[in-house]
Amino acid sequence: MDYAELAQLYSKLEATSKRLEKTKLLADFLKTVPDSELESVILLLQGKIFPAWDKRTLGVSSKLIVKAIKTATGTQEARIEQLWAQLGDLGLVAQQLLAKKTQAVLASATLSVKDVHETLKRVAQAEGKGSVETKTKLLAKLLTLADAQSTPYIVRTVLENLRVGIAEGILRDAIAWAYLNPPIQDDLTVTDRQAYNRIIERVQSAIDKTNDYALVARAAKQGTLDRITITLGRPLRVMLAQRESSLSAALDRVGRPAQLEYKYDGFRLQCHKEGNAITLFTRRLENVTDQFPDVVAAIREAVKAKNCILDGEAVGIDPHTGTYRPFQNISQRIKRKYHIERLAQELPVELNVFDLLFLNGKPYLNKPLKERRAAIEAIITPLPRRITPATCLVTSSDEAAKKFYQASLKTGNEGVMVKKLDAPYKPGARVGHMVKFKPTMDTLDLTIVGAEWGQGKRSGWLTSFTLACQDEEGNLLTVGKVGTGLKELEEEAHEGSNDTSQEDLTFPSITKRLKPLIIKTEGRDVEIKPDIVVEVKFEEIQKSPSYTSGYALRFPRLVRIREDRDLSDISTIAEIEQLFASQR
Repeated sequence: MDYAELAQLYSKLEATSKRLEKTKLLADFLKTVPDSELESVILLLQGKIFPAWDKRTLGVSSKLIVKAIKTATGTQEARIEQLWAQLGDLGLVAQQLLAKKTQAVLASATLSVKDVHETLKRVAQAEGKGSVETKTKLLAKLLTLADAQSTPYIVRTVLENLRVGIAEGILRDAIAWAYLNPPIQDDLTVTDRQAYNRIIERVQSAIDKTNDYALVARAAKQGTLDRITITLGRPLRVMLAQRESSLSAALDRVGRPAQLEYKYDGFRLQCHKEGNAITLFTRRLENVTDQFPDVVAAIREAVKAKNCILDGEAVGIDPHTGTYRPFQNISQRIKRKYHIERLAQELPVELNVFDLLFLNGKPYLNKPLKERRAAIEAIITPLPRRITPATCLVTSSDEAAKKFYQASLKTGNEGVMVKKLDAPYKPGARVGHMVKFKPTMDTLDLTIVGAEWGQGKRSGWLTSFTLACQDEEGNLLTVGKVGTGLKELEEEAHEGSNDTSQEDLTFPSITKRLKPLIIKTEGRDVEIKPDIVVEVKFEEIQKSPSYTSGYALRFPRLVRIREDRDLSDISTIAEIEQLFASQR
């Protein structure tokens, strides 16, 4: 299949904002894709080269794309950057410059979907000495072979910023439409809603178990969708909680009696045990096994199961007092690649296990929580300060729940989780049968999508960051700007503080992280590729026509960068609407 056909589809998808039209365009296209190229097509439709669970990345910056355009066109970098400033899109820059360059090869060669995918995999695999030159040459060759319509999409794919509006729900539905014959008429109306929902749920269930749309599409096409099951070593999406405004309301919502657990101020770890082999994943599906040898050792020692998948929270422990430490004190362990053993001693963590997804060859997703909890207690021998079942209480009483909640806060935790005893585990879902309750208005997890270059003493730094939440389709909606939470920490850093937990919340450090993500510049304003997730405090939520969400945060303040959060984890517009309503 020619890549030009895929580029034409991208163009059509960009031209409509209607969900059903996008779904039909995708479904009709998928029906034409040969089996041999289905994996490549599905990944490229997501703007990806590897599935979500695969830790390999392209590792290509805007600067390297500029070099590739220079190699492909002979244009000087200064001119390329000048055009970039004018057009705001390196893909359009490449398109314009290559259109002016006569390439005889274009008349005799075509670029296939497989060519693009395989070349980009080679780009990702280029490492070490000479890798920049190798990546540049490979990308330049792709740009040279691409037709004018394809060029911008290749560049956007490489920069992991495709921007054609293919939300995960749309791709899921398109797979169902293409291969499972749901009850839909030509005018795109559903004739049997229950039957339609069952089909969509089958696809979603397979996606939740694999995090691999290409694998799911292939299975749907071959009629083997229902054979898909959990695979050890491949992370599942974690189940997420909704919010509640009071303990009593939380108990009423999930049903009494309910299971209460401490809500720890740590980071999620999904732990896969297969014999003596242990693999650890964050909620972003990142493999962090190497960063946590202490957790690996604890699981080997304490978990008596041939194989299992545990869901839990790693919480920082003060090595001298044994008390819990806040997340920001240990967040650096997630991304650190060096001095790991020393960090494990200085910043130890305790794994608090609160769920079980798989045990001794059997999925546990559909078993009730009370049965999953009993199994956790049966297979884990607690090791103080290393690994233990999460502290919990089963009760119907508001008074008992309140005492448990107060004990959690006194221990240094954020609050409590309240869970329905007979509920299943729903990967990837924010479910109503599991709610969280904290003492104050919750913070929001948002992504940075824009910024401004500072002036005066902040010249050379990015400031005033534009924040976004997501809608139910994963589309980003802006909710305001934030500039506070940085200056003060920067000053603290210069006052000789030994606390490195906030090292990423200074203007210089956050600018360093955001600069490679700049995708468009207009004067002092820059558009940022959504990637970094930040936790934000605020005084209240107001309605505002200035932002695409229709809301704005009043007096927002950056709290921390959430290394353990992915774009799929950021707060939703539904959460913001709920918080807004609760203010009244």
